[in-house]
Amino acid sequence: MTDGAPGTDGATYAWAPTEPTRRKNRSGLWIGIPAGATAVALIAASLVLIAPGASVAGVQIGGLTAGAAAQAIDSRLAQTTVTVDSPAGEVTVTGAELGATVDAAALADKAFADNPMWKPASWFPEGTGVEVQVDAAEAAAALRELAPGTYRAPVDATIAYDAGSQAYVTTPSEDGEGIDVAAVTAALQTAFDSGTASTTVQAALVPVEAPVTTDEASAAVANLNGILDSIGFYVGDERTVAVDRATAASWLTVTPDGKGEFAISADQSAIQQAVSGLAGQVDRGAVNADVIVDTGGEVIKAITEGQTGRALGDTSGVAVAFAAQLAEGNGRYALPVTETPFDTTKTERRIDVNLSTQTTTLWQNGEVYRTYTISSGAGDHATHTGNFRIGWKTAMQDMGCVPGYDYCTKDVPWVAYFNGDEGFHGTYWHNNFGTPMSHGCINMTIPQAKELYDWAYRGTEVSVHY
Repeated sequence: MTDGAPGTDGATYAWAPTEPTRRKNRSGLWIGIPAGATAVALIAASLVLIAPGASVAGVQIGGLTAGAAAQAIDSRLAQTTVTVDSPAGEVTVTGAELGATVDAAALADKAFADNPMWKPASWFPEGTGVEVQVDAAEAAAALRELAPGTYRAPVDATIAYDAGSQAYVTTPSEDGEGIDVAAVTAALQTAFDSGTASTTVQAALVPVEAPVTTDEASAAVANLNGILDSIGFYVGDERTVAVDRATAASWLTVTPDGKGEFAISADQSAIQQAVSGLAGQVDRGAVNADVIVDTGGEVIKAITEGQTGRALGDTSGVAVAFAAQLAEGNGRYALPVTETPFDTTKTERRIDVNLSTQTTTLWQNGEVYRTYTISSGAGDHATHTGNFRIGWKTAMQDMGCVPGYDYCTKDVPWVAYFNGDEGFHGTYWHNNFGTPMSHGCINMTIPQAKELYDWAYRGTEVSVHY
């Protein structure tokens, strides 16, 4: 300080300047801050970077983030070039032009997950291989554009309706020709795996399959002809109104997608014309059944087959619905109908042969229909008793007349067998009815035999007894 102060002796003294406060030395701190920040930054970086020495195929991705690594992988693949030595000369094509791809993001993420920089033990790992995916169509198009002289276009298989055979037919496909895409793809894969930016390959010309093959067209033709085979309007399982094949084909339009699929569409307005006339072909009255039955009620002959009546329901949506079915390959349209059941009249018939009275009686519905006086088998040829059914019938037959028989009777009429070689038949060689006379058959007058022949259907029960 420069100020003075009086002393005790009256003299004035000058004080020495005050020593300034010593400041703390912080140079070490300022030097340490950048070093610490760098260390922190390095530690932080190691948490997001891939370990040194890591690679995918031939691409070095060590020290990169997963995002940067993915970009590096994609870029290397896109820029890798293949020089193709073809019959038309050399052409050079890049991975990008060939449509080559890999899942670079997934590969980079896996590389970081397996080999992060913060984990020194994972540094300098073995390289990861990867399969390059090449779009064959895109690659073929690129090669075709670069070397058009090497390419001959394939011809697709086609489908058409043939009026002569009334069926859909196939025109087969024809293979084309082009540079072997598989050889070019393999060369690209090798170059990418080794980290080489370019390579050369000799590629021959190979067949190029048509996008629409004969097999694909044939399968579509089989489907279409299946529609024509069954197309119609159905009531239950009955194709009540059939649609002829030419008409059905005129309803259908077949559109190929160029990749082997054939779409089917149907003309709703044309279908509606057929729908408009359905009622006259579908509606009918019920027809009652008339049947002959045995004593157990089983039908042995239908004189008139029963038929349900039916009336067509609402058809306002039929054309639209049928068109949709046809597009799916289904030509069987189930019609909406209301059915009326039929009644059945049953007539029970059986035959009774009484050997004691030498009579044959026809019974119908529990009442006598006819009774005839007959001649049954005599002596050792007595007609067998038992319960039988009418089997084989013939309007005329020679009886005996073959080795093993001791008689021969020509032109025996109205024969209805019921037990082996025993049956009813007409008789012209005697008129002694009421007395056993035959070799086992039931002899009757010719008119009576004809009446029984017509009345007794196959399956009619026959009871023979004393």
